[in-house]
Amino acid sequence: MNAQLIDRETAESYATWFKALSDPTRVQILNLLALASEPMSVGEIVDRMNIGQSTVSHHLKLLADVRFVLRERQGTSMLYSINVACVACFPSAADAVMGRPAASA
Repeated sequence: MNAQLIDRETAESYATWFKALSDPTRVQILNLLALASEPMSVGEIVDRMNIGQSTVSHHLKLLADVRFVLRERQGTSMLYSINVACVACFPSAADAVMGRPAASA
């Protein structure tokens, strides 16, 4: 077997990514943002998902912390969009954990 052991720093990064996706609400928020044609406010996400504002804000913070979502201030509102570049790396992380060569970007 020629697979290399993942170094500790990379393993910690991957673990935070997997943890961020371990909640179904966060997965749904990412899906909503991926399907959106433009960035969305917390209020728009709340309206579409029918969950509380504080819950949405909490999940968006966790997703932003791992860079799965991007934040952009527009006036007094914060708009959120999916970070395609970061989310696209997730399958490569899963491949690396399984000892398979990561797909080239």
